[in-house]
Amino acid sequence: MYVLAGIVIGIIWGDRRARKRGGNTLDRVQYAAVHAIGLALVGLFITLAINRIWA
Repeated sequence: MYVLAGIVIGIIWGDRRARKRGGNTLDRVQYAAVHAIGLALVGLFITLAINRIWA
């Protein structure tokens, strides 16, 4: 669940950041992809930590 939330938030955050910097469509896609991957990894580590603590 945290991974999916990270992906969605990363896409939105990356797109907004690229728009703010005046990027074209490919820039926006690249920023969105990079942010989505980064926040998905953060979500993965959060999920693993929660599973280790409560399992």
